[in-house]
Formats: sequence, C-alpha cells, structure tokens
Amino acid sequence: MFLPLRHENMQGRRWPIISIALILINIVAFLGTHWRIDQENPQRGEVRAHILLLAAMHPELNMPANVQELVSTFRQDHSDVWHQAESHTRDLADAWDARIRQIDDDPEALQAEMDSLTAQYSSMSSASLLENYAFVPAHPHGLAYLTANFLHGGWLHIIGNLWFLWLAGAVLEDTWGRLIYPAFYLIAGAAALQFHAWFNPGSLTPTLGASGAVAALMGAFLVRFPTSKIEVAMILGVRSLVNLSTGNGIRFKAAAYWLLPFWVLSEIFSGALLGKNSAVAHWAHVGGFAFGALAALALRYSGLEERANEAIEAKVSWTADPAIVQAAEQMEQGKLDNAVATLQGFLAGKPDSEEGYTLLHQVYWRKNDLKAYRDTIAKLIQLHLKNQNLDAALQDYEDFKNTGMESLPSPIWLELCRAIEGQGNYERAADEYGRLAIAFPSERPALLALLAAGRLSLKNLHRPSEALRFYEAAAKSPVPHLDWETNIRSGIENAKKALAPAPA
Repeated sequence: MFLPLRHENMQGRRWPIISIALILINIVAFLGTHWRIDQENPQRGEVRAHILLLAAMHPELNMPANVQELVSTFRQDHSDVWHQAESHTRDLADAWDARIRQIDDDPEALQAEMDSLTAQYSSMSSASLLENYAFVPAHPHGLAYLTANFLHGGWLHIIGNLWFLWLAGAVLEDTWGRLIYPAFYLIAGAAALQFHAWFNPGSLTPTLGASGAVAALMGAFLVRFPTSKIEVAMILGVRSLVNLSTGNGIRFKAAAYWLLPFWVLSEIFSGALLGKNSAVAHWAHVGGFAFGALAALALRYSGLEERANEAIEAKVSWTADPAIVQAAEQMEQGKLDNAVATLQGFLAGKPDSEEGYTLLHQVYWRKNDLKAYRDTIAKLIQLHLKNQNLDAALQDYEDFKNTGMESLPSPIWLELCRAIEGQGNYERAADEYGRLAIAFPSERPALLALLAAGRLSLKNLHRPSEALRFYEAAAKSPVPHLDWETNIRSGIENAKKALAPAPA
C-alpha cells in the first residue's frame, strides 16, 4: 500500500480555514453518529437476515412493498446465497431458524412471524441514521447527497479521508479561495454519489463517507499541479508503520501526473472486478475524480480561478518580492534552473530571507538535487532559529531527516538542541545532544553537546547512569577541553554520588 505523506505545495498564502472547518465538521459528525451506527447495524442486520431466510423458505408469505423490494434485490444480486437459503435441509442459522422450522407447516404462524419482522424492520429503518442520512442508490433524496459525505463507518475510514482532504484540499483552497473551494467540495461529493448510483441502480446498500469528494480534490490536484512531486511511503505491514513513525521505512517521490492516474486506474479495475460485491464504493471514487479534473479545467479556462487568485492577492497582508514571484512562476512552468538562478541572485542581496530559502529548497526538491536541498534546508533551519520560530525549524528538521540525511552541520544542530532544551523538552534535547556527539566526535559542538546531555540527564531527567556515560565520553573526547576539565570532573563525581546506594 502507498501512503502519501506530503507534497511540495504544502505552504499557502493564508490559513486554510475552510479545509480545517471541513475536517472538524467530519470529526464532530463522526463522534456524534459512530456509536449509534455501530449499535443499530447488528440489530437491523439480524432482522434483515431473518426476513430473507423466511422469504426464501416461504415465498408465498405476504410482505409490504419496501420489504418485497429488499427481498427481490437480494435475490437478484446474490442468487447463489438465495438458493442455499431456500433449502429446508440446510444447516440451522441460529435459534430463530430452529424455531421457524418447528412451525414450518403452520401458515398463519409463519405469516404472523413475517408481519412481526417487517414491522420491526420498518420501525428500525425509519429511525436509522443510515437509512435517513446515508445515500441509498435505490431511494436517493436531496438531503442524503449532502449528509452522506459527512458520515463515516469507522476510525480508519475517517482518518484516511481527512488526511487526503488535508493534503489536496489546503492547496486548492489557496488556489481557488474560500467561496469556490467549498462549493466545489460539496457539489463534487454529490456528483460522486450520483456516479455511484448510475453503476449500482436499485442498490439498497447505504453509501457514506467523504471519499467521493476527496477523490474530486485529487482529480483537481492532478489538473492544477501535474508536475508536483509527492512524497510517498510504502506500507507493507505493521513493521512498516513502526519504521515510518521512527523516521525510517521505504519512501520515494513521485510526480502527480503518474501517481494519481495510477490510483484512479486501480479504482476502475477494482470497481469492474468486484462490482456490487465490494464494500468500497469504487465508482464513487472514479466519478469524483473525473468530476474534479473536469471542474478544475473549467475553472482554469473560464477565468474564475484567475479572478479568485486576484481577490486573494488583494486580501493578503503581505506582497512578495518580484524576484520571489518570478521564481515561483518559473518553478510552476518547469524552468527549474532559471528559478534557482533567480533565487540565488535574490538571496545574494537578502541572505536572511526565509521566504527565499523556503522557495529555493522546494525548487531543489523538484529538481531532485538532494545535496543542494539538504544544504538549503539546513540554512532555512538556522534562519528559523535566529527568528525564534522553533516550530518551523523542527518541521524543516523532520523534512531534512526524511530525505535520508541524519545529521545537520554541527553548529546548526547545536543551536537546534539548545532551542529544544529552552522549550523545556529535556527528553528530546538530551537525545539530540547525544546524536550530535556521535555524528561529529572530533568537533567542538560535540563536546558541548556531551556536557549538555550529561547536565540534563543528571539534573532534569534524573538518570545518573546516562549522565555518567556522557561525562566520561566528554573526558575521552579528542577535542581539547582543558577549559571544561573542571566541569567534566564535577559532573562525573556528582553522577557517581547519585548512583551510590543510600546509607542504611
């Protein structure tokens, strides 16, 4: 399985508040409905199964129209199961089935049982969240085209949808603005459901989830940012997830123009192969993707996107330097060498521009020049630290490690460690100090890192054995340390005292 992690257009001109709002609405709707759906599904499922078994064994029984539709649809879609259910010699399904066998020759009792089951089914259906708010292709109604997009069947279902919504939605919101984007999202969700209904006419299975609308975002992303590189992790099992959480695992970069078509082709294949037997609405994904791609083309060539962009530019509180604008346009056009030259000229005059280095490292990422990318992001981390923006520095540090590079230049790494310590995150600070010392054992920042790690381990983390190990490593350091000798000896003595057993 492939899991997209990020792409190179993650940074926008302003906060993606519509995408955040959509995510929050989905979460609130899920928390408010999930438990009830989980509770009602087994009850409705049992009644539904008993109706089908009874109808299969006794087709002469009378049923209301809604139940007859249920029976006819099931018989048509699952003929093999129906033939098994018709047999009076099949294995017993449950205690109810055993009781029905005992009244097999009593038509009145059987009809009374069917009447009781259909009454229960009708009552449950009228109160069911899925029947009223999910999308049922056989009985579509206006409200369901909206509400079905905000219901989810489980934690993995909603987490997956919202992650893809964030990846594709935030950048499209930045492109289209806060009026076009939400309208697109809601219309796309309805279009995806209708596409699903065309391929599943008469289906009584409720369809729910934001995946159709999210697929539309992916289709629009492909049209709008076809050459954008997406970082992807390969998930082969639980171990892959563990490795991913620790910064390891298999990762690669892929352009949107082949990764996203590969995904939609797999959905077409799955929909054609599995049809109505699949628990996933593959054709809703395909329909949403197609709608999103076509709508993005329409917005772009109608001029609406351009007018939305002009409105956004008029509202943002800052204006970019002309060189930054020029470089961004060159990158968008694929003129990456020209963008590098433009940015290098800009940074020669403004060497402390975070904006310039942010765009430059994106260009190097797209060029697949990892060495230049790492050098640039290291400089960007240093600028973030200089401007006391630790969160941005840590985010770029994670991106730095995700490229496979383990160590920053030692002076910058030491600055980052001290900033983490200043934030009160002693555990991580000690770990980063230790990794710095191992990476650059013959450089002075490594000696300072060992002393800092020893101090934190002893005084803040109360781990004297680790403190002793750090101080003893400092004592053996090849870096001249006469000026720190007193501190090192004092640290060793204090660590040994802390390790000594208390007197009886």
